[in-house]
Amino acid sequence: MEIITVEQKILKKNDEIATELRKKFDEANVLVINMVSSPGSGKTSIIERTLKIISPALSVGVIEGDIQTSLDAERIAQFNIPVAQIITNGTCHLEARMIEQAVNQLPLKDLDVLFIENVGNLVCPSSYYLGEHARVVIMSVTEGEDKPLKYPAMFSKSCVLLMNKIDLLPHIIFDIAKAKKFALKINPDLKIYETSCYDNTGIMQWCDWITNELKLRRCNSPS
Repeated sequence: MEIITVEQKILKKNDEIATELRKKFDEANVLVINMVSSPGSGKTSIIERTLKIISPALSVGVIEGDIQTSLDAERIAQFNIPVAQIITNGTCHLEARMIEQAVNQLPLKDLDVLFIENVGNLVCPSSYYLGEHARVVIMSVTEGEDKPLKYPAMFSKSCVLLMNKIDLLPHIIFDIAKAKKFALKINPDLKIYETSCYDNTGIMQWCDWITNELKLRRCNSPS
């Protein structure tokens, strides 16, 4: 007799919902990016800087995930774009069923790009597919070079790494070459951008990646 654990059942159901979400995203022709990191790495600040550059030309929406409070959603709402807030009340990750509910609050078919800001955690979110087209992991230089080795699942399932807060490098002990080496050891295909929300280093290159991904996806779309 095959024994299926409760966790396997939960993940199977999550993937079923996520697959339906992916179909919905593809039909709406919207690029969905799942932003993940540990707490304090700068996800919200990265999104804010990104919106300043791309939102004049593209229609962007954001789903904010937090354990408590709607502070990040309030920051994003100042850009006058559609925002949906998910408060998990203790759950350390977003799940597809949560995204399914949040999407209903957004004008999906009017959007070009949808950011999902996941809960700050490098463990639990790695197991939950949300129907996204791209998973982007943010790692700040204050976290230690060995983060990719300690949390390999998250880095192996991401396609982009934003090495954030590099403006702090003159003031801390951090070997950025070693951090990149560790990240590429886990995922050789990982695209890495060095970013700073303080002086906007690398933000334009990151935004170029987004616009190129959107163009590629729409060129390859059957619709």
